[in-house]
Amino acid sequence: MERTIKLFILSFVVFLSFALQVRAEDSLLLSNLITPQNVNFNICTRTYILPQDKLFYMAIASANANNFDVEEIQSKTGYILFTAVNKQYLASVVKVDDKHSMLKITPTNNNYFFPPGVVLNFFRYIDLYGATPLVNVPKV
Repeated sequence: MERTIKLFILSFVVFLSFALQVRAEDSLLLSNLITPQNVNFNICTRTYILPQDKLFYMAIASANANNFDVEEIQSKTGYILFTAVNKQYLASVVKVDDKHSMLKITPTNNNYFFPPGVVLNFFRYIDLYGATPLVNVPKV
């Protein structure tokens, strides 16, 4: 009986130590997202399996969902000018072929010292909701 209790307590302590280590790593990642740092240009571009027009609308929705201040939208050329964390960014949508398009988010002053969470959260929204098909809503 004592051996069973000791084994249970030991397994509980081991489980608790693993849980604390995972929690510490999550907080470290959050601080890396919001701390300004030099960002590689490759992080600022991503190619999607979406047509150009759908990716453009998803980029507008992503800017809105992330509470960025959209200052200018140009649908013909496919760019969005927005402000996040007191810095202006330009989101450009470029057609690669019929099924693929590329989204590039760059700071307007070409200074790549900014929090990478701005770009990564922009892309994360499109990754989550971009694959859902569009559905026509019936008229009432």
